[in-house]
Amino acid sequence: MRIILGLLISALLASQASARAEAAWVQMTGEGAAVRAVTSHLQCPVLKVDGKVRAMRERAGADEAFANRICQADLPKRARTATLDGHPLALPKARPNRLVIFGDTGCRVVQGLVQNCSDAVAGWPFAQVAALAAAKKPDLVIHVGDYYYREAPCPPKTDACAGSPFGDKWPTWKAELFDPGKPLLAAAPWVFARGNHEDCRRGGAGWFRLLDADRAVRACRQDALTASDPFTVDIGGVKLAVLDSADADDSKDQPQLATAFGLDLARVLPADEPVWIVTHRPLWALSHSGLTTGGDWGNVNLRAGAKAHGLEGVDLIVAGHIHNFTSLDFGKARPPSLIVGSGGTAMDPRDRPKPQVLDLPVDGLPAKALTFGDFGYFVLDRKGAGWAGVFRDTEDRVIASCTIKGASLKCVPVDRTN
Repeated sequence: MRIILGLLISALLASQASARAEAAWVQMTGEGAAVRAVTSHLQCPVLKVDGKVRAMRERAGADEAFANRICQADLPKRARTATLDGHPLALPKARPNRLVIFGDTGCRVVQGLVQNCSDAVAGWPFAQVAALAAAKKPDLVIHVGDYYYREAPCPPKTDACAGSPFGDKWPTWKAELFDPGKPLLAAAPWVFARGNHEDCRRGGAGWFRLLDADRAVRACRQDALTASDPFTVDIGGVKLAVLDSADADDSKDQPQLATAFGLDLARVLPADEPVWIVTHRPLWALSHSGLTTGGDWGNVNLRAGAKAHGLEGVDLIVAGHIHNFTSLDFGKARPPSLIVGSGGTAMDPRDRPKPQVLDLPVDGLPAKALTFGDFGYFVLDRKGAGWAGVFRDTEDRVIASCTIKGASLKCVPVDRTN
């Protein structure tokens, strides 16, 4: 009997040891923090919280595109320690004091445009950005969307992407996010926003399987709109309201999506604390079309939804989508915008100017702007009742500094030679 019991224990330990995670991270949801893990084994990895085993449940099983399973478990709010297969996990803080913000990180491989995924310095610097950001020891990471860009096979005899996986499947997501982002995924919990590259025509299946905040995985249908629910994350004195803007066309009127965005706003506003909207597509922004003409570039449907509901209580809109850094401050007329679409995806050369300080009209209102095109990330530190931030490039030089106080955003360029 003792021999049989010993064999059973050995088998159990062997099965647990074999359930090592291929990727693991902590993310914020509307219910708090959750641990997620990807494994190719029959057993979910062993999660321990404060020294006690906490069961993980299967979020999604294996299929043709994702030949592994996703496991997840909620973290108690007062958890002091957590490990997965013996490796420590980054736990959320009730009042995170250092944030890292960036987005648009995947390596673009589509018909007619191939980014150099093999060059981690000049070609596709996301791994470099992630490592530098992890070294800053953030308390929370905010990714504003667009993780998946390898939509097409690498053209023959193209060294820049030779051997690269493509299509909405696990090897692609692993190459796009989980391998290059590993040090930053381990450094802090993340807030994930859905980008337009995660719509149901592109990387939607991977989005809902891996990163969507809801506990259940939604089917992503190309013939129908499938949206992520809005949710809020309380970071102490500010609530992040994460809203899905993946399907909202930037310039074509879509009354259904404008209405949907207004309804999402109604679910998060008004709030008992100031709100920062976190979404992929900016309501107001600058790109090459607006730098010299006094025009602007944003999203007509999100604007329409915001106009219908109002933005009372919103102190800041954090977005990506445009592959540059832009800050816009409108005084008291509307919430300021911070756009950090600089995480590694190929930029439009026309959106890569040297830092420009501009006074210009944006959607009919005067705005003070700073815009430039550099790969990098934004670090935001809590300072008393406000925040102070810097944008750092891939050499970790400070390119711009910003202050946020209430609904005021002020950014200025910093001399690159320092």
